[in-house]
Amino acid sequence: MKEYRILYIHGMGGGGDSRIPSILNEHMAEEMEKAGIRDTSIPVTVRTYSFDPEEGAAMIKTWAEELSPDLIIGESLGAIQAIRLSGYPHLLVSPSLGAPKYLGGLSFLAFIPGMTPLLDHIYKPKEGDRQRLHFTFGTLRKYLHHRKMALQNCPRNGGKDSFYAFFGEKDHYRRSGVVSLRAYRKYFGDTYTVYNGTHFMEEEFLLSLLVPKIFETLGLLPGKK
Repeated sequence: MKEYRILYIHGMGGGGDSRIPSILNEHMAEEMEKAGIRDTSIPVTVRTYSFDPEEGAAMIKTWAEELSPDLIIGESLGAIQAIRLSGYPHLLVSPSLGAPKYLGGLSFLAFIPGMTPLLDHIYKPKEGDRQRLHFTFGTLRKYLHHRKMALQNCPRNGGKDSFYAFFGEKDHYRRSGVVSLRAYRKYFGDTYTVYNGTHFMEEEFLLSLLVPKIFETLGLLPGKK
């Protein structure tokens, strides 16, 4: 049996029990059956990484070297980490290219007494295997450099990897620029689809859009190799 490995990079506050990779693992076999894909497995690996972008990048690089994935998928803020990994095809779900600019630009707030514990409380993740969020000046400021390093791998800057993204038409983060089609087009071109959903890609779109794109990117669909 041929195995194609996917490394999934979760978004802010996500983790090993994040929703989208769980759905993918639950339904992948039946979706392959529907598509006529036989004698193949596509396990999706997701692990919880550090909110500190440089620590997170080092952890993810190690996992990629360990797993040798055939495809990288990045979600929301995790898309920046995914883009930073070079040498792989990439699929991006609601990529938040603007989030690092907001995090880095607002890092000064951490100097206000009590602000870091307040933000930690407001954005406390759900219980479970989830990323711990700690909004210190040092961590937030690193996001500006993190974004710069990631965008070195984009086609506009000479990167050779392939990218394709999905954006929700009703994504409320698009109003603030945290998620921006304009920014994506600037760096990656017109390699994207807009679906009639939210930032948190609904299951119907995961199965009707993301899964077929996974099969296509891996060269598993007739005429798509």
